[in-house]
Order: sequence, then C-alpha cells, then structure tokens
Amino acid sequence: PAKMMPGGLTEAKPATAEIQEIANKIKPQLEKRTNETYAEFEAVLYRTQVVAGINYFIKIRVDDDCYVHVKVFRSLPYQNQELTLTDFQTDKSKDDELTGF
Repeated sequence: PAKMMPGGLTEAKPATAEIQEIANKIKPQLEKRTNETYAEFEAVLYRTQVVAGINYFIKIRVDDDCYVHVKVFRSLPYQNQELTLTDFQTDKSKDDELTGF
C-alpha cells in the first residue's frame, strides 16, 4: 500500500469511477469560473493530498488534446461530501504533468 505522508501528494493514478463522479460534481463550478461549456469531461489522472480533508488534483480531458487540471477539496466529515473547486489550470496538454498547485 502507498505510504501517505501528511501534506504530500500521492503518485498520479488513472482516474476511477469515484474520481469521475467528483469531476462531474464540480463541472458546473468550473464552467462558471472559466465561462466555458465542456462537451467532454473525462477524468484521466488524479493525485490526492491529505490535509484537514482531502485535496484531489484531477486531470480532465475536455477536448481532443485539451486538458484542464482541477483542485477539489473534500472536507471532513465525509458524510456531507462537500466538494469545492478550489483552483484550476486550463490549456493543459496530455503530457503536462499533474502537480500540486
């Protein structure tokens, strides 16, 4: 099992159904902030960071070779499943590394 260092980011992993669900939930927040409408919104990679809750860094494919990196915060306790789009980076390519920001 991967060792979780508080504050450290996990390795980038292929996105799962759960990550796609998180991406779908914050899509309206992202579209509002970028004034874009994304026809495609496929989560491809993600990393997590344990803080007082969890930060998810997700690479999302929004067009053929156009990607958006989003940072989503999920607060504790998880029962509420509060998801907040805290930051994002647009105009990314497939090869751009997903890093903490």
